[in-house]
Amino acid sequence: MNGELLSLIDAIVRDKGIDREVLIQAIESAMASAAKKGTGSESKEVTVTIDRQQGSITVMSDGQRLSSAEFSRIGAQTAKQVIMQKIREAERDVILGEFQDKAGTIVSGVVHRFERGDIIVDLGRTEAILPKSERIPYEEYHQGDQVQAYVLEARKGIKGAEILLSRAHDGFIRGLFALEVPEIGDGTVEIKALAREPGDRAKIAVWSKDEKVDCVGACVGVRGTRVKNIVRELHGERVDIIRWHDDINAYLAAALAPAQIAEIQADPATRQALVLVEDDQLSLAIGKKGQNVRLASKLTGWQLEIKSKAQLGAAAMPLRDVRGVGPTMEERLKGGGITAVQQLADATVEQLTAIKGIGDKTAEKLIEAAKEAVQAAQAKAQEAAAPEHPPAQSEPSSASESHEPQSGTSEQ
Repeated sequence: MNGELLSLIDAIVRDKGIDREVLIQAIESAMASAAKKGTGSESKEVTVTIDRQQGSITVMSDGQRLSSAEFSRIGAQTAKQVIMQKIREAERDVILGEFQDKAGTIVSGVVHRFERGDIIVDLGRTEAILPKSERIPYEEYHQGDQVQAYVLEARKGIKGAEILLSRAHDGFIRGLFALEVPEIGDGTVEIKALAREPGDRAKIAVWSKDEKVDCVGACVGVRGTRVKNIVRELHGERVDIIRWHDDINAYLAAALAPAQIAEIQADPATRQALVLVEDDQLSLAIGKKGQNVRLASKLTGWQLEIKSKAQLGAAAMPLRDVRGVGPTMEERLKGGGITAVQQLADATVEQLTAIKGIGDKTAEKLIEAAKEAVQAAQAKAQEAAAPEHPPAQSEPSSASESHEPQSGTSEQ
Protein backbone atom coordinates (compact mmCIF):
# COMPACT_ATOMS: atom_id res chain seq x y z
CA MET A 1 0.00 0.00 0.00
CA ASN A 2 2.80 2.37 0.94
CA GLY A 3 4.60 1.72 -2.35
CA GLU A 4 1.34 2.31 -4.22
CA LEU A 5 0.95 5.71 -2.52
CA LEU A 6 4.40 6.82 -3.64
CA SER A 7 3.73 5.57 -7.18
CA LEU A 8 0.47 7.53 -7.23
CA ILE A 9 2.24 10.64 -5.98
CA ASP A 10 4.98 10.32 -8.61
CA ALA A 11 2.39 9.81 -11.37
CA ILE A 12 0.51 12.97 -10.32
CA VAL A 13 3.79 14.93 -10.21
CA ARG A 14 4.60 13.83 -13.77
CA ASP A 15 1.13 14.42 -15.21
CA LYS A 16 0.24 17.66 -13.46
CA GLY A 17 3.66 19.24 -13.07
CA ILE A 18 3.05 19.74 -9.34
CA ASP A 19 5.95 20.00 -6.93
CA ARG A 20 6.35 16.62 -5.14
CA GLU A 21 6.88 18.12 -1.70
CA VAL A 22 3.82 20.39 -2.06
CA LEU A 23 1.69 17.37 -2.96
CA ILE A 24 2.94 15.24 -0.08
CA GLN A 25 2.30 18.07 2.39
CA ALA A 26 -1.25 18.40 1.01
CA ILE A 27 -1.85 14.68 1.52
CA GLU A 28 -0.49 14.84 5.08
CA SER A 29 -2.81 17.75 5.84
CA ALA A 30 -5.78 15.85 4.38
CA MET A 31 -4.99 12.72 6.34
CA ALA A 32 -4.68 14.72 9.54
CA SER A 33 -8.17 16.08 8.94
CA ALA A 34 -9.46 12.55 8.29
CA ALA A 35 -7.79 11.28 11.46
CA LYS A 36 -9.60 13.87 13.56
CA LYS A 37 -12.93 12.78 12.15
CA GLY A 38 -12.01 9.12 12.52
CA THR A 39 -11.19 9.41 16.21
CA GLY A 40 -14.09 11.75 16.95
CA SER A 41 -11.74 14.12 18.75
CA GLU A 42 -11.40 17.10 16.43
CA SER A 43 -10.16 19.21 19.32
CA LYS A 44 -7.00 17.11 19.59
CA GLU A 45 -3.81 17.94 17.77
CA VAL A 46 -3.24 15.36 15.02
CA THR A 47 -0.20 15.15 12.78
CA VAL A 48 0.43 12.86 9.81
CA THR A 49 3.88 12.15 8.42
CA ILE A 50 4.60 10.32 5.15
CA ASP A 51 8.06 8.84 4.71
CA ARG A 52 9.42 10.41 1.49
CA GLN A 53 11.46 7.29 0.64
CA GLN A 54 9.41 4.31 1.88
CA GLY A 55 5.90 5.76 1.79
CA SER A 56 5.08 4.64 5.34
CA ILE A 57 2.44 6.72 7.13
CA THR A 58 2.66 7.76 10.78
CA VAL A 59 -0.34 9.30 12.54
CA MET A 60 0.19 10.93 15.96
CA SER A 61 -2.52 12.26 18.30
CA ASP A 62 -1.47 13.93 21.53
CA GLY A 63 1.81 12.05 21.43
CA GLN A 64 0.19 8.67 20.77
CA ARG A 65 0.49 6.74 17.54
CA LEU A 66 -2.79 5.75 15.89
CA SER A 67 -3.42 2.76 13.64
CA SER A 68 -5.10 2.94 10.25
CA ALA A 69 -8.03 0.95 11.69
CA GLU A 70 -9.02 4.00 13.68
CA PHE A 71 -9.86 5.89 10.46
CA SER A 72 -13.57 5.90 9.76
CA ARG A 73 -15.10 5.57 6.29
CA ILE A 74 -16.25 9.18 6.53
CA GLY A 75 -12.78 10.26 7.50
CA ALA A 76 -11.24 8.43 4.54
CA GLN A 77 -13.74 10.06 2.16
CA THR A 78 -12.86 13.46 3.61
CA ALA A 79 -9.19 12.73 3.05
CA LYS A 80 -9.88 11.85 -0.57
CA GLN A 81 -11.84 15.06 -1.16
CA VAL A 82 -9.21 17.23 0.49
CA ILE A 83 -6.45 15.52 -1.49
CA MET A 84 -8.24 16.16 -4.78
CA GLN A 85 -8.89 19.76 -3.80
CA LYS A 86 -5.25 20.28 -2.90
CA ILE A 87 -4.18 18.71 -6.20
CA ARG A 88 -6.44 21.10 -8.13
CA GLU A 89 -5.15 24.08 -6.17
CA ALA A 90 -1.54 23.05 -6.72
CA GLU A 91 -2.21 22.52 -10.45
CA ARG A 92 -3.76 25.99 -10.72
CA ASP A 93 -0.75 27.49 -8.97
CA VAL A 94 1.57 25.73 -11.41
CA ILE A 95 -0.37 27.07 -14.40
CA LEU A 96 -0.50 30.56 -12.89
CA GLY A 97 3.24 30.57 -12.30
CA GLU A 98 3.88 29.28 -15.82
CA PHE A 99 1.89 32.06 -17.46
CA GLN A 100 3.19 34.74 -15.13
CA ASP A 101 6.60 33.81 -16.52
CA LYS A 102 5.14 34.06 -20.04
CA ALA A 103 3.75 37.57 -19.51
CA GLY A 104 5.04 39.78 -22.33
CA THR A 105 5.43 36.91 -24.81
CA ILE A 106 3.38 35.54 -27.71
CA VAL A 107 1.31 32.38 -27.27
CA SER A 108 -0.81 30.38 -29.71
CA GLY A 109 -4.17 28.79 -29.09
CA VAL A 110 -7.52 27.82 -30.57
CA VAL A 111 -10.77 29.78 -30.38
CA HIS A 112 -12.89 27.67 -28.02
CA ARG A 113 -16.04 29.71 -27.38
CA PHE A 114 -17.44 33.24 -27.06
CA GLU A 115 -18.62 34.89 -23.83
CA ARG A 116 -20.25 38.35 -23.85
CA GLY A 117 -18.15 39.50 -26.80
CA ASP A 118 -14.89 38.08 -25.41
CA ILE A 119 -13.09 35.14 -26.97
CA ILE A 120 -12.12 32.18 -24.80
CA VAL A 121 -8.90 30.71 -26.19
CA ASP A 122 -7.83 27.13 -25.48
CA LEU A 123 -4.09 27.15 -24.71
CA GLY A 124 -3.84 23.42 -24.00
CA ARG A 125 -3.46 23.16 -20.25
CA THR A 126 -5.76 26.09 -19.56
CA GLU A 127 -8.02 28.68 -21.13
CA ALA A 128 -7.36 32.38 -21.63
CA ILE A 129 -9.51 35.43 -22.31
CA LEU A 130 -9.05 37.67 -25.35
CA PRO A 131 -11.29 40.65 -24.48
CA LYS A 132 -13.05 42.56 -27.23
CA SER A 133 -11.18 45.71 -26.16
CA GLU A 134 -7.84 43.95 -26.76
CA ARG A 135 -8.61 42.71 -30.26
CA ILE A 136 -7.66 44.42 -33.51
CA PRO A 137 -10.72 46.31 -34.80
CA TYR A 138 -12.79 44.51 -37.44
CA GLU A 139 -11.16 41.14 -36.73
CA GLU A 140 -13.52 38.19 -36.94
CA TYR A 141 -12.95 34.73 -35.49
CA HIS A 142 -14.84 31.46 -35.58
CA GLN A 143 -14.74 28.46 -33.27
CA GLY A 144 -11.69 26.34 -34.04
CA ASP A 145 -9.63 29.18 -35.57
CA GLN A 146 -5.95 29.39 -34.65
CA VAL A 147 -5.03 32.63 -32.91
CA GLN A 148 -1.79 34.24 -31.70
CA ALA A 149 -1.83 36.81 -28.91
CA TYR A 150 0.31 38.68 -26.41
CA VAL A 151 0.12 37.56 -22.77
CA LEU A 152 -0.99 40.75 -21.07
CA GLU A 153 -1.44 39.44 -17.54
CA ALA A 154 -1.79 36.25 -15.50
CA ARG A 155 -3.59 36.59 -12.19
CA LYS A 156 -5.33 34.48 -9.58
CA GLY A 157 -9.11 34.52 -10.01
CA ILE A 158 -12.07 32.91 -8.25
CA LYS A 159 -11.96 29.85 -10.52
CA GLY A 160 -8.19 29.64 -10.72
CA ALA A 161 -5.65 31.22 -13.06
CA GLU A 162 -7.01 34.01 -15.28
CA ILE A 163 -4.91 34.64 -18.38
CA LEU A 164 -5.58 37.88 -20.25
CA LEU A 165 -4.46 38.13 -23.89
CA SER A 166 -4.12 41.06 -26.27
CA ARG A 167 -3.64 41.65 -29.99
CA ALA A 168 -3.98 45.43 -29.73
CA HIS A 169 -1.05 45.95 -27.34
CA ASP A 170 2.21 47.36 -28.76
CA GLY A 171 3.95 44.33 -27.31
CA PHE A 172 2.11 42.10 -29.79
CA ILE A 173 3.96 43.67 -32.72
CA ARG A 174 7.25 43.56 -30.79
CA GLY A 175 6.69 39.86 -30.15
CA LEU A 176 5.82 39.13 -33.78
CA PHE A 177 9.01 40.81 -34.97
CA ALA A 178 11.05 38.89 -32.38
CA LEU A 179 9.60 35.63 -33.72
CA GLU A 180 9.91 36.54 -37.40
CA VAL A 181 13.28 38.37 -37.40
CA PRO A 182 16.18 36.30 -35.98
CA GLU A 183 18.31 39.44 -35.64
CA ILE A 184 15.77 40.87 -33.17
CA GLY A 185 15.44 37.54 -31.39
CA ASP A 186 19.19 37.34 -30.75
CA GLY A 187 19.49 41.04 -29.81
CA THR A 188 21.53 42.21 -32.82
CA VAL A 189 18.68 44.46 -33.97
CA GLU A 190 16.69 46.39 -31.38
CA ILE A 191 13.26 48.00 -31.61
CA LYS A 192 13.94 51.42 -30.10
CA ALA A 193 10.41 52.80 -30.28
CA LEU A 194 6.97 51.81 -31.48
CA ALA A 195 3.75 53.74 -32.15
CA ARG A 196 0.56 52.04 -33.18
CA GLU A 197 -3.10 52.54 -34.01
CA PRO A 198 -4.33 48.92 -33.98
CA GLY A 199 -5.93 47.69 -37.15
CA ASP A 200 -4.75 50.64 -39.20
CA ARG A 201 -1.08 51.57 -39.02
CA ALA A 202 2.07 51.25 -36.94
CA LYS A 203 5.53 52.77 -37.05
CA ILE A 204 8.59 51.14 -35.51
CA ALA A 205 12.10 52.56 -35.17
CA VAL A 206 14.89 49.97 -35.30
CA TRP A 207 18.63 50.10 -34.65
CA SER A 208 21.46 47.63 -35.17
CA LYS A 209 24.28 46.95 -32.70
CA ASP A 210 26.34 45.54 -35.57
CA GLU A 211 27.21 48.02 -38.33
CA LYS A 212 27.35 45.14 -40.82
CA VAL A 213 23.68 44.30 -40.20
CA ASP A 214 21.12 46.52 -41.92
CA CYS A 215 18.38 46.86 -39.29
CA VAL A 216 15.64 47.93 -41.71
CA GLY A 217 16.58 45.30 -44.27
CA ALA A 218 16.58 42.58 -41.62
CA CYS A 219 13.04 43.50 -40.57
CA VAL A 220 11.71 43.79 -44.11
CA GLY A 221 13.33 40.55 -45.28
CA VAL A 222 14.14 39.36 -48.79
CA ARG A 223 11.38 40.61 -51.10
CA GLY A 224 9.57 41.83 -48.02
CA THR A 225 8.76 38.30 -46.84
CA ARG A 226 9.28 38.91 -43.12
CA VAL A 227 7.19 42.05 -42.80
CA LYS A 228 4.52 40.61 -45.08
CA ASN A 229 4.13 37.65 -42.72
CA ILE A 230 3.66 40.07 -39.82
CA VAL A 231 1.17 42.22 -41.75
CA ARG A 232 -0.76 39.07 -42.65
CA GLU A 233 -0.98 38.12 -38.98
CA LEU A 234 -2.17 41.67 -38.22
CA HIS A 235 -4.92 41.28 -40.84
CA GLY A 236 -3.59 44.01 -43.10
CA GLU A 237 -2.40 46.60 -40.56
CA ARG A 238 0.30 48.68 -42.25
CA VAL A 239 3.72 48.67 -40.64
CA ASP A 240 6.25 51.42 -41.39
CA ILE A 241 9.82 50.50 -40.49
CA ILE A 242 12.27 53.37 -40.03
CA ARG A 243 15.88 53.65 -38.96
CA TRP A 244 16.47 55.09 -35.50
CA HIS A 245 18.96 58.00 -35.38
CA ASP A 246 20.87 59.78 -32.62
CA ASP A 247 20.48 62.99 -34.60
CA ILE A 248 16.99 64.28 -33.82
CA ASN A 249 16.53 66.03 -37.18
CA ALA A 250 17.31 62.82 -39.07
CA TYR A 251 15.07 60.83 -36.71
CA LEU A 252 12.11 63.20 -37.09
CA ALA A 253 12.50 63.22 -40.87
CA ALA A 254 12.52 59.41 -40.94
CA ALA A 255 9.51 59.23 -38.61
CA LEU A 256 7.47 61.40 -41.00
CA ALA A 257 8.21 59.17 -44.01
CA PRO A 258 7.04 58.82 -46.73
CA ALA A 259 6.82 62.64 -46.80
CA GLN A 260 9.92 64.57 -47.89
CA ILE A 261 11.02 67.10 -45.28
CA ALA A 262 12.52 70.44 -46.35
CA GLU A 263 13.59 71.78 -42.95
CA ILE A 264 13.23 71.03 -39.24
CA GLN A 265 13.47 73.63 -36.49
CA ALA A 266 13.81 71.62 -33.28
CA ASP A 267 13.83 72.89 -29.70
CA PRO A 268 15.38 70.20 -27.44
CA ALA A 269 14.40 72.09 -24.28
CA THR A 270 10.66 71.77 -24.97
CA ARG A 271 10.88 68.75 -27.30
CA GLN A 272 8.87 70.67 -29.87
CA ALA A 273 9.70 71.00 -33.55
CA LEU A 274 8.44 73.00 -36.50
CA VAL A 275 8.64 70.87 -39.64
CA LEU A 276 8.63 72.61 -43.02
CA VAL A 277 7.64 70.79 -46.19
CA GLU A 278 6.96 71.73 -49.78
CA ASP A 279 3.32 72.41 -50.61
CA ASP A 280 2.85 69.09 -52.40
CA GLN A 281 4.16 67.20 -49.37
CA LEU A 282 1.93 68.80 -46.73
CA SER A 283 -0.97 66.35 -46.91
CA LEU A 284 1.43 63.39 -47.03
CA ALA A 285 3.31 64.61 -43.94
CA ILE A 286 0.12 65.16 -41.97
CA GLY A 287 -1.53 61.95 -43.21
CA LYS A 288 -5.17 60.94 -43.36
CA LYS A 289 -6.96 62.52 -40.38
CA GLY A 290 -3.54 63.55 -39.03
CA GLN A 291 -2.44 59.94 -38.57
CA ASN A 292 1.09 60.22 -39.99
CA VAL A 293 2.16 63.18 -37.85
CA ARG A 294 0.32 61.74 -34.82
CA LEU A 295 2.20 58.42 -35.03
CA ALA A 296 5.51 60.21 -35.73
CA SER A 297 4.99 62.36 -32.64
CA LYS A 298 4.22 59.31 -30.48
CA LEU A 299 7.17 57.40 -31.93
CA THR A 300 9.72 60.15 -31.26
CA GLY A 301 8.20 61.68 -28.14
CA TRP A 302 8.30 65.13 -29.76
CA GLN A 303 5.42 67.55 -30.37
CA LEU A 304 5.42 68.25 -34.10
CA GLU A 305 3.87 71.13 -36.04
CA ILE A 306 3.77 70.67 -39.81
CA LYS A 307 3.70 73.68 -42.13
CA SER A 308 4.28 74.19 -45.82
CA LYS A 309 6.76 76.88 -46.84
CA ALA A 310 3.92 78.88 -48.33
CA GLN A 311 1.98 78.69 -45.05
CA LEU A 312 5.02 79.85 -43.15
CA GLY A 313 5.53 82.71 -45.58
CA ALA A 314 1.91 83.80 -45.32
CA ALA A 315 1.97 83.45 -41.55
CA ALA A 316 5.05 85.66 -41.36
CA MET A 317 3.42 88.40 -43.43
CA PRO A 318 2.10 91.31 -41.37
CA LEU A 319 -1.58 92.03 -41.83
CA ARG A 320 -0.67 95.52 -43.04
CA ASP A 321 0.85 93.98 -46.19
CA VAL A 322 -2.63 92.91 -47.32
CA ARG A 323 -4.25 95.35 -49.72
CA GLY A 324 -6.80 97.48 -47.91
CA VAL A 325 -5.41 96.92 -44.41
CA GLY A 326 -4.08 100.06 -42.76
CA PRO A 327 -3.07 100.72 -39.16
CA THR A 328 -6.68 101.24 -38.02
CA MET A 329 -8.01 98.16 -39.82
CA GLU A 330 -5.11 96.08 -38.49
CA GLU A 331 -6.06 97.03 -34.94
CA ARG A 332 -9.70 96.15 -35.59
CA LEU A 333 -8.77 92.74 -37.02
CA LYS A 334 -6.43 91.93 -34.13
CA GLY A 335 -9.12 93.03 -31.71
CA GLY A 336 -11.41 90.48 -33.39
CA GLY A 337 -8.85 87.69 -32.94
CA ILE A 338 -7.41 87.71 -36.49
CA THR A 339 -3.64 88.12 -36.26
CA ALA A 340 -2.33 86.27 -39.34
CA VAL A 341 -2.88 86.64 -43.08
CA GLN A 342 -3.88 82.96 -43.39
CA GLN A 343 -6.56 83.48 -40.74
CA LEU A 344 -7.93 86.42 -42.71
CA ALA A 345 -7.96 84.40 -45.93
CA ASP A 346 -9.84 81.57 -44.21
CA ALA A 347 -12.35 83.87 -42.50
CA THR A 348 -15.99 84.23 -43.56
CA VAL A 349 -17.89 87.42 -44.22
CA GLU A 350 -20.01 86.75 -41.12
CA GLN A 351 -16.90 86.51 -38.94
CA LEU A 352 -15.50 89.81 -40.20
CA THR A 353 -18.75 91.74 -40.05
CA ALA A 354 -19.03 90.73 -36.41
CA ILE A 355 -16.03 93.03 -35.85
CA LYS A 356 -17.03 96.62 -35.20
CA GLY A 357 -16.33 98.93 -38.16
CA ILE A 358 -16.31 96.24 -40.90
CA GLY A 359 -19.23 95.97 -43.31
CA ASP A 360 -20.16 93.31 -45.86
CA LYS A 361 -18.38 94.85 -48.85
CA THR A 362 -15.24 95.63 -46.82
CA ALA A 363 -15.22 92.07 -45.50
CA GLU A 364 -15.44 90.60 -48.99
CA LYS A 365 -12.60 92.82 -50.22
CA LEU A 366 -10.38 91.94 -47.24
CA ILE A 367 -10.87 88.19 -47.70
CA GLU A 368 -10.16 88.43 -51.43
CA ALA A 369 -7.03 90.51 -50.82
CA ALA A 370 -5.80 88.08 -48.16
CA LYS A 371 -6.26 85.10 -50.51
CA GLU A 372 -4.28 86.92 -53.19
CA ALA A 373 -1.49 87.56 -50.66
CA VAL A 374 -1.39 83.87 -49.66
CA GLN A 375 -1.30 82.75 -53.31
CA ALA A 376 1.51 85.21 -54.02
CA ALA A 377 3.49 83.89 -51.04
CA GLN A 378 2.97 80.29 -52.22
CA ALA A 379 4.12 81.11 -55.74
CA LYS A 380 7.17 82.90 -54.40
CA ALA A 381 8.07 79.97 -52.13
CA GLN A 382 7.71 77.45 -54.96
CA GLU A 383 9.80 79.59 -57.29
CA ALA A 384 12.55 79.94 -54.71
CA ALA A 385 12.58 76.23 -53.89
CA ALA A 386 12.52 74.83 -57.42
CA PRO A 387 16.14 75.49 -58.54
CA GLU A 388 17.75 74.84 -55.15
CA HIS A 389 15.87 71.74 -53.99
CA PRO A 390 15.24 69.31 -56.85
CA PRO A 391 12.85 66.46 -55.94
CA ALA A 392 14.67 63.74 -54.02
CA GLN A 393 13.85 60.05 -54.25
CA SER A 394 11.99 59.23 -51.07
CA GLU A 395 12.07 55.90 -49.35
CA PRO A 396 9.12 53.82 -50.56
CA SER A 397 6.25 53.59 -48.15
CA SER A 398 5.35 49.99 -48.85
CA ALA A 399 7.14 46.69 -49.02
CA SER A 400 4.95 45.95 -52.01
CA GLU A 401 6.53 48.92 -53.83
CA SER A 402 10.13 47.94 -53.14
CA HIS A 403 11.82 44.81 -51.85
CA GLU A 404 15.23 46.39 -51.36
CA PRO A 405 16.68 45.86 -47.86
CA GLN A 406 17.21 49.61 -47.41
CA SER A 407 13.49 50.30 -47.78
CA GLY A 408 12.38 52.56 -44.97
CA THR A 409 8.84 51.30 -44.67
CA SER A 410 6.77 48.27 -45.24
CA GLU A 411 3.41 46.90 -46.24
CA GLN A 412 0.74 49.53 -47.03
